[in-house]
Amino acid sequence: MIQLDEKIYLYLLAIVPVMVLAFFFLQIWKKRTQRQFAESKLLKRLAPNKSNLKSGLKLIFLSLGITFLIIGLVNPKIGTKLETVKREGVDIVFALDVSKSMLAEDIAPNRLEKAKRLISEIINQLASDRIGIIAYAGQAYPQLPITTDYGAAKMFLQSMNTDMLSSQGTAINAAIDLASTYYDDSEQTNRVLFIVSDGEDHSERTTLDAVEYATQNGIRIFTIGVGKPKGAPIPIKRKGIVETLKKDNQGEVVITKLNEDVLSEIADRGNGEYINGSNTENAVEYIKEQLNQMDKKEFEAKQFAEYKDQFQWFLGIGLLFLFLDIFLLDRKTKWLKKLNLFNEHDDE
Repeated sequence: MIQLDEKIYLYLLAIVPVMVLAFFFLQIWKKRTQRQFAESKLLKRLAPNKSNLKSGLKLIFLSLGITFLIIGLVNPKIGTKLETVKREGVDIVFALDVSKSMLAEDIAPNRLEKAKRLISEIINQLASDRIGIIAYAGQAYPQLPITTDYGAAKMFLQSMNTDMLSSQGTAINAAIDLASTYYDDSEQTNRVLFIVSDGEDHSERTTLDAVEYATQNGIRIFTIGVGKPKGAPIPIKRKGIVETLKKDNQGEVVITKLNEDVLSEIADRGNGEYINGSNTENAVEYIKEQLNQMDKKEFEAKQFAEYKDQFQWFLGIGLLFLFLDIFLLDRKTKWLKKLNLFNEHDDE
């Protein structure tokens, strides 16, 4: 298991491609400038020991040196000891709506980003519960199985978008059916499903059947609504710029609305509650209280207990490459001349 201490330093890696581009532009400028004074044959006579190969090698050494130094600043750590620990918690599955209607911007910055922030904040409040994530639109897709790895959960969560599922629409029943297969502990008495959506559902009849089946399997269903009842159009963007608004078959702009009635009915029949997600802080606090009131099931989980710093290796390798760059001269050496890599011949 690898852990990164200071991820912020990874942005410094952008220096390397900028430096490489600057090198190539400098070489082009130097060649153009030199041609204004003399032909290439004459330049070779004037500077016979100039090595193009070594200039490239120096760039490679400098780039590798900077890269390894930056990774050293990030301080990678490797887990060295795996322990089995006992934890108590609830099994929680988040079903996130990734249909196109979640792009509506009636709640900042849009419904999908608001939903992802809600789930992330809920995860931050958890202590030892197991969590899983499902993405759904016209169909449901398992994003993350039940786990105690909250870091991985957040990583998968942030990667979710409205283009990840080709089948569009909103089939909440598919999400509930898939969630029913997630809970792998038959002794777990508290199984919770959070459906985070704007409430648009194209399969209401079968959704209630799925809810009934889930409750029979001991699953409590909570719904979290994102959006506004007044609704908003669905922007179609390209490179962050709105090109047009989504329209129906008649050419009318589609207005998608938060359907609290559907979400409330699902929660009522699922022995849970409907929560309006407009205020993140209030919604997260209420959910935290609900989870704390539930009985916790003890289970075993494996986790890395000890991590060892690895930064010294990267700093050492980085300094070595910088050392080689400093002491590598631009002129040809005797052994390089003998190699004659570019099939060069001295003019008589």
